[in-house]
Amino acid sequence: MSHSTSLFNMDYNIKSLDATALLELYKNMLKPRMIEEKMLILLRQGKISKWFSGIGQEAISVGVTMAMHKEEYILPMHRNLGVFTTRKIPLNRLFGQWQGKASGFTKGRDRSFHFGTQEYKIVGMISHLGPQLGVADGIALASILKNKSQVTAVFTGEGGTSEGDFHEALNVASVWRLPVMFCVENNGYGLSTPTNEQYNCKNIADKALGYGMESHIIDGNNIVDVFTKVSKITESIRNKPRPALIEFKTFRMRGHEEASGTKYVPQDLLDGWAKKDPVINFQSFLKNEGLLNEAEEVEIKETILAEINENLDIANKEDIIKPNETNELNDVFQEFEYEEVNVFSESKEIRFIDAISDGLKQSMQKHNDLVIMGQDIAEYGGVFKITDGFVEAFGKERVRNTPICESAIVETAMGLSITGIKSVVEMQFADFVTSGFNPVVNYLAKSYYRWNQNADVVLRMPCGGGVAAGPFHSQTNEAWFTKTPGLKVVYPAFPYDAKGLLATAINDPNPVLFFEHKGLYRSIRQDVPEDYYTLPFGKASTIKKGDDVTIIAYGAAVHWALETLDNNPSINADLIDLRTLQPLDTQTIYTSVKKTGKAIILAEDSLFGSITSDISALLMEHCFEYLDAPIKRVASLETPIPFASQLEQQYLPKHRFEKELKLLLDY
Repeated sequence: MSHSTSLFNMDYNIKSLDATALLELYKNMLKPRMIEEKMLILLRQGKISKWFSGIGQEAISVGVTMAMHKEEYILPMHRNLGVFTTRKIPLNRLFGQWQGKASGFTKGRDRSFHFGTQEYKIVGMISHLGPQLGVADGIALASILKNKSQVTAVFTGEGGTSEGDFHEALNVASVWRLPVMFCVENNGYGLSTPTNEQYNCKNIADKALGYGMESHIIDGNNIVDVFTKVSKITESIRNKPRPALIEFKTFRMRGHEEASGTKYVPQDLLDGWAKKDPVINFQSFLKNEGLLNEAEEVEIKETILAEINENLDIANKEDIIKPNETNELNDVFQEFEYEEVNVFSESKEIRFIDAISDGLKQSMQKHNDLVIMGQDIAEYGGVFKITDGFVEAFGKERVRNTPICESAIVETAMGLSITGIKSVVEMQFADFVTSGFNPVVNYLAKSYYRWNQNADVVLRMPCGGGVAAGPFHSQTNEAWFTKTPGLKVVYPAFPYDAKGLLATAINDPNPVLFFEHKGLYRSIRQDVPEDYYTLPFGKASTIKKGDDVTIIAYGAAVHWALETLDNNPSINADLIDLRTLQPLDTQTIYTSVKKTGKAIILAEDSLFGSITSDISALLMEHCFEYLDAPIKRVASLETPIPFASQLEQQYLPKHRFEKELKLLLDY
């Protein structure tokens, strides 16, 4: 039956709910409210460092979570405490998380709700609000691929809908018909910025129309509406997979976070929304219906308060985390036991590009759920034709054309990893990774360290100059990623290495950026085994040996060094091809330099801030007493890479290398 607003500030249509369900809704709302009230006291006492209050918005978190199946993933924000409590996470673990204790979920490495837990099928946010939306796409895609008929729910606020990730994630979900509920908590302000300065349409739900997506507007303070309407939506999506945008109209009664305050909110607005408090209104309604009396209310509150105090006591008594450098360093990457696969098959002379294609194809055969994603990679075969014929071999479910939205696709790959599915993402050009930079360096790189969730993702990065492609198709941008702990960086120079290292990259459960120099694709040929094989990371290749000097290079620069040595047969050099930049084979470098006494590092990247600087510094720290000359670095000019071939040749270090090498030898 429905009840009028004469007694209450909202209607509750409870005809489909019994007394047990109604009381469960009440208790599940009351618990996060009481926890928050306690946390605000502890915040003032300095016992927790920060708090993002969800007071006034509990109905959304609780109603959505109760409408979901426990095995379905929810991706909440920092105002969704009710998601965590309704999923029945032990309170001492939540309190431990907020205090930076080991019983929490991040080992003290991140705070508040910046965590996930596979046990409770929750994937927490990062401070950059947008990426989790695309991650939800990946989790939902896995539901389709595994035929699970599950819904994924992801939360954001009205401010988050202004981010590009929101639009990319909705677009991908709609094009691929992914079973995602995009839950927007519209509480009127993005921190202090009102919605009329955030977007210029009447409702956020209106945005769904542009993506061919259904939308719903729900009173976010009405727990019965939230639960019953979302329950119908989830059931419908399970039966007919598709995305939906749900706008919950609500209000937060406290600041963006406690330090912000609410001075920017007109008092009459606060007073009006206070009358729509979801907990107080529903409690009054239950009493009026004879479903809750004073004694029962007191008993429920005392039970919750006792649980809070008991679990706070457990968390407070827990020792603080003792810093352990080994533990910290060991948790940057998930442990990977490299499995060496040797080959005894016939070899065939193939191009670099063929080696990449063969390695990718054989990995698709080895890992029967491996998904590859990228722009134009399906029927078209990719702009370099590396995946030509893959759709026929593996189907469009596993070989997926993507919209032009690098950020959402990197995030989708992360979502697949959360569900245990490997993926390879082709950046059409390495330059375009900038459009997906945030999820690479802040999500893929940090997830394992933060909450023990690996990112089983390989990003293929066609890179490099020498093909007159200009500033946006020619960069060799590996230094952006060697700087970021949590990412592995591979950069082969030969077809044999490319195929074996790509197989290892896909086997590795950690995020790998796999650089493929476009200039080598069709210019370098080599005998390569036809069967599947692997090569280890962190092991350089010494491809020439000599006592005069150590040349350290990778990618196309290896071939420039070889050409220089071929033109100067009197120079006897150790030529080291690094092959992987993270991990870096420092031992091979040190051993060679200690033997030769001289070192020159050649790279295509521009000089300042490149990996040549790090290698030079390492040699100064570890081999100083063996050096007979200053370390030389040779790299590209400190300009963007130009288009005209004569300018590009001047930019690249190939023709300067011989002169610098001879100067070093004459030192």
